[in-house]
Amino acid sequence: MTIKEKQQEIIDEFAFLEDWEQKYEYIIDLGKELKGLAEDKKTEENLIKGCQSKVWIDAEFKDGKLFFNADSDGILPKGIVSLLVSIYSGHSTQEILDSDFDFIGEIGLQEFLSPSRANGLMAMTKQIKFYAVAYQLKS
Repeated sequence: MTIKEKQQEIIDEFAFLEDWEQKYEYIIDLGKELKGLAEDKKTEENLIKGCQSKVWIDAEFKDGKLFFNADSDGILPKGIVSLLVSIYSGHSTQEILDSDFDFIGEIGLQEFLSPSRANGLMAMTKQIKFYAVAYQLKS
């Protein structure tokens, strides 16, 4: 499944949720499903700057694709980063670089978040792109 198809799937899932309470619960449930990171991966290098909570994103380049894993000490940020991991993990660096984050606006996520959480979300998306650039330069 392409990144765009995964994004559309998320947009469709959010469209079925009637209010932000349901959307909030959905995001929290996503976070509960996230595998999380081993303690040795919760490093300063993997820590996302600009998040209200601590959020870590780690990337591994394997067979020409980037695989992300993440964790957070906050339940809502963990759900948000889980959403991003589910969309962008398992794709080539070029696919990630060619993609956009327009689906965030389409599901209304930024409107729902406080300004500091919205800043954290943007920091997470920038880190995903950063990893794609870094691994593309290595290969």
